[in-house]
Amino acid sequence: MRVNKYISDSGHCSRREADTLIAAGRVAINGQIAKLGMQVGEGDNVTVDGAVVGRQSGGRKAKRVYIAFHKPEGVTSTTAADVRGNIVDFIGHEQRIYPIGRLDKDSEGLILLTNHGDIVNDILRAEHKVEKEYVVTVNKAIGDDILRQLSAGVPILDTVTQPCRVGRINKSTFDIVLTQGLNRQIRRMCEHFGYRVERLVRVRIANIQLGRLKPGQWRNLTPPELQKLLPGKFA
Repeated sequence: MRVNKYISDSGHCSRREADTLIAAGRVAINGQIAKLGMQVGEGDNVTVDGAVVGRQSGGRKAKRVYIAFHKPEGVTSTTAADVRGNIVDFIGHEQRIYPIGRLDKDSEGLILLTNHGDIVNDILRAEHKVEKEYVVTVNKAIGDDILRQLSAGVPILDTVTQPCRVGRINKSTFDIVLTQGLNRQIRRMCEHFGYRVERLVRVRIANIQLGRLKPGQWRNLTPPELQKLLPGKFA
């Protein structure tokens, strides 16, 4: 097995992040600095910054973890330990987990976390067009014409957003379903028409619903949810 996949499968980080660690000389195999593309054999000892990765005590592989978390406003979607209010410290899970994608600090709602690096890449890959649904409240009544324009595409960040589904909830709140993930996309779309987002809650990612999770709560994904999220991966 390639060393980057070994590190990813251990739950330490994604495969792409493992490549960065390897290139920086922070990974060793049996005490020797690893190079990109090197193989890990049975019984080899792999370390990152001197700490063993890949096995729990007793030689067992780390258990795969997939959770749905209701991120409160103010929590940052990063694993960086030097960032106050980072999502990993907030959850305090016994396994080393990291978020699949991100959710702005000033937004709340559903975010998925895992210790399975390869799954992160599968879910985030743009061509998979994973739907993400949000409930958005703006600072004043929003007209049907604006909602239609939001759904058709809005010029932001030197591009035009892809068509999306938009539906009214009340005079100042609407539901929007995106398959894009531009930086602060919904807020920028609203700002283009002179609206300020007062509350933004992500309520769904693909088939995973926020449901009754309250801010700060998390739950494990069920086998049926995982199978539908990534068919064939959990058969």
